[in-house]
Amino acid sequence: MPPYNQPYQQNSTNNYDIHSRPVMNKGFSQAPYGNTGVQNGSSNFSGPLQNQNMPQVQSNAVPPTSQMINNQMSQDFNAMHLSQNQNHLLTHPPQRHPNMPPTQTPSMMGHQQQQYWQQPPPRVSQTPGAPFQNPPASYSSNVNAPSYPPTYDTEPCSVPPPNNNAFVSTMQHGDRTFPPLPPPSMGQSNQAVPHKMQNPDVFQQQRQFRPHAPYTNGVSCDGVPPMPLPNQFSHQNQNSSMNARYPPSQSPGPAQGGIMPPSASQYGQPPGNNVPAPLPQPPQNRRLDPDQMPSPIQVIEDDQNLRSCTFSTAQRGLVPPLVTTNFTVVDDGICSPRFIRSTIYNVPTTADLLKQTNVPFALAISPFARIHEGEHPPPIVDPGEEGPVRCHRCRAYMSPFMQFIDAGRRFQCMLCKTTTEVPAHYFTHLDHVGQRVDKLERAELCLGSYEFVVNKDYCKEGKFPNCPAFIFLIDVSYNNIRNGMVKTLCDNMKSVLAGLPREDDTGESKMRVGFITYSTSIHFYNINSSLAQPQMLVVSDVNDMFMPLLNGFLVNPLESAHVIDSLMEQIPAMFADTKETEVVLGPAIQAGLEALKAAECAGKLFVFHSTLPIAEASGKLKNRDDRKLLATDKEKTILSPQIPFYNNIGQECVKAGCAVDLFLFNNAYIDIATLGQVCRLTGGQLYKYTYFQSDLDGERFIEDLRRNVEKPIAFDAVLRVRTSTGIRPTEFIGSFFMSNTTDVELAAVNCDTSLSIEIKYDDKLTEDDAVCIQCAILYTSCSGQRRLRVHNLALNACVQMAELFRNCELDSILNFFLKEGVKKVTEETPKQIKEYLISRSAQILACYRKNCAQTSSAGQLILPECMKLLPLYINCLIKCDALSGGQEISTDDRSFIMLTALNMDVSSSAVYLYPRLLPLHDFKPKTEYFELPTAIRCSLERLKDNGVYLIENGLNMFLWIGMNVDSEWIQSVFGVPTTARIDIDKTHLLELNTLFSKTVRDIINHIQSERQRNMKLYIVRQGDKLELLFRQLLVEDRTTEGSTSYVDFLCHLHKEIRTLLS
Repeated sequence: MPPYNQPYQQNSTNNYDIHSRPVMNKGFSQAPYGNTGVQNGSSNFSGPLQNQNMPQVQSNAVPPTSQMINNQMSQDFNAMHLSQNQNHLLTHPPQRHPNMPPTQTPSMMGHQQQQYWQQPPPRVSQTPGAPFQNPPASYSSNVNAPSYPPTYDTEPCSVPPPNNNAFVSTMQHGDRTFPPLPPPSMGQSNQAVPHKMQNPDVFQQQRQFRPHAPYTNGVSCDGVPPMPLPNQFSHQNQNSSMNARYPPSQSPGPAQGGIMPPSASQYGQPPGNNVPAPLPQPPQNRRLDPDQMPSPIQVIEDDQNLRSCTFSTAQRGLVPPLVTTNFTVVDDGICSPRFIRSTIYNVPTTADLLKQTNVPFALAISPFARIHEGEHPPPIVDPGEEGPVRCHRCRAYMSPFMQFIDAGRRFQCMLCKTTTEVPAHYFTHLDHVGQRVDKLERAELCLGSYEFVVNKDYCKEGKFPNCPAFIFLIDVSYNNIRNGMVKTLCDNMKSVLAGLPREDDTGESKMRVGFITYSTSIHFYNINSSLAQPQMLVVSDVNDMFMPLLNGFLVNPLESAHVIDSLMEQIPAMFADTKETEVVLGPAIQAGLEALKAAECAGKLFVFHSTLPIAEASGKLKNRDDRKLLATDKEKTILSPQIPFYNNIGQECVKAGCAVDLFLFNNAYIDIATLGQVCRLTGGQLYKYTYFQSDLDGERFIEDLRRNVEKPIAFDAVLRVRTSTGIRPTEFIGSFFMSNTTDVELAAVNCDTSLSIEIKYDDKLTEDDAVCIQCAILYTSCSGQRRLRVHNLALNACVQMAELFRNCELDSILNFFLKEGVKKVTEETPKQIKEYLISRSAQILACYRKNCAQTSSAGQLILPECMKLLPLYINCLIKCDALSGGQEISTDDRSFIMLTALNMDVSSSAVYLYPRLLPLHDFKPKTEYFELPTAIRCSLERLKDNGVYLIENGLNMFLWIGMNVDSEWIQSVFGVPTTARIDIDKTHLLELNTLFSKTVRDIINHIQSERQRNMKLYIVRQGDKLELLFRQLLVEDRTTEGSTSYVDFLCHLHKEIRTLLS
């Protein structure tokens, strides 16, 4: 086990499949960054910034392993000049061993023509009860960072910004006040004076725009302070709202560590000279402090503290709380952000204005999202035989934004502005303000989301649909019998069927069920309630599939419960001695499809499959696995479908309203890139249990299946988005099928289904009018009723870029970028995708810098408040396995993550890109209510070797145990005295009657309940081989060779922005 003061050995170790057990011995290896593709002089970037014109400088803080990676990074910087608002240059102590006393260096401070030394303030931990401890440089992701931090200014926050380890000036912008900075003056004290943020903003839901305000010292990414602006030294006290105000002078003290500060003449700056001279070469052993950069943990906590209350949708263009915030939505005329989130809530009136900003205008739509406690589901309205009232031109449905005129006899459409006659049965008078007197009595006139019961005009072939059905297709070949999957499934089928979806909690489910088993032939089962024992019918000719059984195949599970129980007992025994290793899949899906067609109903197929379908039948596949192609320009060849068969059968399923969910239990390559297409096109879901063992993975598998069966679901759905005149939806990304350019067809849609839609311009918008969007989805309920669900969203129009940047929703932007990137994987090379993401994010921030922060010095990195985490999240996006998974994961894993990402809602993509890391060792639960520990930033620097940490990203969960954890904690949670005796093969914790055991299990269970699928728990001890996978979730560090840390990427992005601005 490597100690913390030695480099971690990555070679000659078992590499673990993220979703399975070890598959091969392979060290990490990945190509460097390459060109970023930014216009106007973009350059290569591998790790930290490179400046070919700078002299070399040595740094003792860089370990040998880091020097091998980046020998060019320890470089000096060009001449440095003082800036107007950022006069002081702060340096920080180097990394140290947790058991060693801190090694600190004096701070270099500069003010106009004078320079002196000042001691930095003590480091402040962001997590209560978890003091910061630095591991050695060999474990740090930031060892090659430039010696000086970038400055990043943000538009004024609604809360005080993080201010650890830095002095900042007292500057006021609007109502924001920054803490004081001791005035630089020779002969004055440089002792650090503790201070607190004064007058934090009180959160306002509609934030007022104010000029950006710096809250860190003005040093550029490459170590060069910003150039002074014209006349900057002669007007410093003329504008108190834009310049520093200094407290009384203080006497000087000795330099920290006994090192005396050099005189001004040492740097070629004689005293008394009013012309600023270049600053000296930076001392050694200094690095950029991550605590000075925007923290996602702080942003999440601030939003939770300020907005964890009721959120009313009455005000249009109001940016909703973060997806991580616990809030209750009150529908006051605009749909809940759980159903639709926009990337921008102030829409530019022209396409040119939006194009200049490079911010995407897209919608993240989850039409059947979960309703949280205290919220109400969309009410169901029965409009009668006449059907819903609609605009006769654009066919928009009645909504709160329709304006009634002519004494209520006509209404003006919110989208196309056309007037339509009000039907006689719908007419009512208007009140003195022009509102219908029955407005509050009709859901479609006062709510943003509602449902209509529709007539036969909205049904296929003019007939009301039958009740949908679930069909379970079980692969009974040798692999599934041996690993125990078949027995596990059959043993739990009764409890699974007890959770079939229903219209309400009191009634019985009207869903019907059927069963098919298969290997090289297809077996249908008659489970009619009149039978004492089930009957099996076999179809051997799999190339000519038909439905041999009409009555008795799809049944009510309650009426046929005794027959189903008998069948579940017989199936494991019937195929216990099978030797079939080859298996078909295409004919099995065709069999389920034919069964639903024969019953004239929609439904879903649950397919439990084990191996690559190599048997002679339709859908036969070849083994084409070559993981060496991953992360290369040829990866698209193995990440695209092998044959068109599964695309074609997926389209047939959509026409019949048949969704397909795949549960895969593979021990080898199974070609998910091809098989997964049937899930993607039908709106189904994909699950993977590589190296399945019933004793370890059976509980997780059954929990996934139970959740899938129980969740609210709709069938045979068609979704259409209508928008105001001047804009229109153009790009659709997700798991669905489109037979035309406007209608999204989903064989099934549930609470986890999400899609992204990009909006483009056709014409100019009017600033005074609302930008309205209506999403309508026609579907069949689980009781067989045909309904129409409508969601209405209203945004503001704007003519100023500042309005757009102030009202962006970053989580939705990243959700769109993730899905857009996944779509590009099969079309472009990995290098092109990375260049696109870096270039676009740089252009967004450069546009803000140029148009909304012109008064700032050129060397400062200016970040809009709502986008101050964009550099961090873009770096996480570039490094995620969906876009950059290389040879360290399997080809199937890469395909699985890509298909999963396409269906992620905003909350899922947020935790996938930036995982949640929770310290457990010092958490003391409260007895009155349940709460999670305070999260910490995803970096190895935040971990202590006497700590226990839980990290999850929605797909995997790791429990990391330090080598020096208290033995009492280990005994109370794992039931063993030392970490060495912990059984790391277990995927769940023992249920011990101790406070720590109950607390940890409650935390894990709570997190599992928040996610779409049951995550596998990996128990990792410090120094284990599996720690390599755990460290990949520490996204602020360099996770693999060739990737970049948060520090490095921020500096690189700043360089690209400056290139664009020049």
